Amino acid sequence: MLLAEGGESLHLAVSMLIIFGSAKLLAELFERLGQPGLIGEILAGILIGPAVLNWVQPSDFTATMAGLGVMFLLFRVGLDVEAPELIKVGGTALLVGVSGVVVPFLCGWIFYVSQGKSQLESFFLGTALTATSVGITAQVLAAKGLLHRTASRIILAAAIIDDILALLLLGVVASLAKGRLDVLQLSLTTAMALIFVILVVRWGQKTLNQVVEKLEGNLRVGEAQFALAMILMFALAALAVKVGVAAIIGAFLAGLALADAVPKRVHDLTHGVTELLVPFFLVDIGLHFQLGVFQDWTSWKLALLIIPIAVLSKMIGCGLGAFSHGRAIAIRVGIGMIPRGEFCMVVAQIGLSLGAISGQTFAVIVFMAIFAAMLTPPLLKIAFRGVLAVPPPEQEVFHLG
Repeated sequence: MLLAEGGESLHLAVSMLIIFGSAKLLAELFERLGQPGLIGEILAGILIGPAVLNWVQPSDFTATMAGLGVMFLLFRVGLDVEAPELIKVGGTALLVGVSGVVVPFLCGWIFYVSQGKSQLESFFLGTALTATSVGITAQVLAAKGLLHRTASRIILAAAIIDDILALLLLGVVASLAKGRLDVLQLSLTTAMALIFVILVVRWGQKTLNQVVEKLEGNLRVGEAQFALAMILMFALAALAVKVGVAAIIGAFLAGLALADAVPKRVHDLTHGVTELLVPFFLVDIGLHFQLGVFQDWTSWKLALLIIPIAVLSKMIGCGLGAFSHGRAIAIRVGIGMIPRGEFCMVVAQIGLSLGAISGQTFAVIVFMAIFAAMLTPPLLKIAFRGVLAVPPPEQEVFHLG
C-alpha cells in the first residue's frame, strides 16, 4: 500500500517536473531569441508529448492543471481591468463578438462542404472555428502591460460575447447530431448567461466593495483577502458553468468585480499562483498534437487549407466589428481574437463522441488550434509595436485582522 502510494507520488512529482521544467526552459530559449516565451511552452508540450518523446500523455491530471492555469490567468487579467472600461467599449465588443462568430462559422462550413464533407461534419468544423481562446492573447497583453489599451479592452469584452454565442452554436449543432433540437432549453441557457454577465459587470464591483469593507477587521485566517478572493473566483467559475458559459468567463468576472476591492498583496499572490499554473495550460495545448494522423496528403491538405481560413476569418470578422476605432485598432483586435484552444478541443471531442466527425477532422481541428495559438503572439508583437504600456490604476490597500 505504502509502495503504491509512493509510486503515485513519484509519478506526480516527475510529471510536474517534466511539464513545468521543459516549459520554462523553452520559454527562456524563446525569450532569448526575441520571441514570446509562451510559444516555447506550447512547443514543450509537443516535444514531451505523444508526438515526439512521449514522456507525458494528456490525462485528467494535465486537463485539471490546464483548467486551473487558464482560470487563474483570466482572474488575474480581471483584477487589472476596470468594469467601466469594458462597458465603454460594449457596443464595439458586441459587433466584434457577433461578427467574430458568424464569419468563421460560415467560412468553415462552406470550406468543408466544398471538400465533399457532410453538412453535419461541416457544421462542427465551423463551430470549432468560432470561439476565441482569450487566455493566449491575455497572457501576451498582460506581460506587455497593454491590458488598458482600447484594443485590449475590446478583445476582453468581445471574448465574453464570443464565448456565449459559440456555446449556443455548439448546443444547436450537438442537438442536430442527436436528432433533436430543444429551442426552449437553448434560449433559457443563453438568457441566463447574458443575465449573469450583465449583473456581474454592472453591479458586481460595487457590491463586493461593500462586502470587503464590512469584512475588514473581522477575518482572522492567514491571507484573509486572498482566501476570500479565491472563494469568489471558484464560486463564479462554477456558477458560470451552471448558466452555460465557460468557467474562465466566471473567473475573469470575479477578478473584474474585485479589481477595486482588494489590495496589491492579493494581486501579487495571484500573480505567483498564475506563474506556477499557466505553463500547464500552455503545455497541455501541445500535448494534444497528433503526428500519426498526418500520414496521407489529404490530412495535410485539409490542415494547411483550414489554417489560413481560421486566421483570416477571425481577423476579418472581428476587425470589421472594431473598424469604427480606426484601422490600427481593428487589426489589433482581429489578431487578438485569432487563438483557438480549449473550446476547439471540446467541440472536436463532442463531435467525435457523437460520430458526427471523423478522426481526420478531429486531428485537423486540434492541429489548427495549436498553430493558431502559436501564431498569435508574434503577430500581436508586430501589431502593438510602438504602443506604450498603460499602468493599472493604483489599488486601495485594506488591512484585515
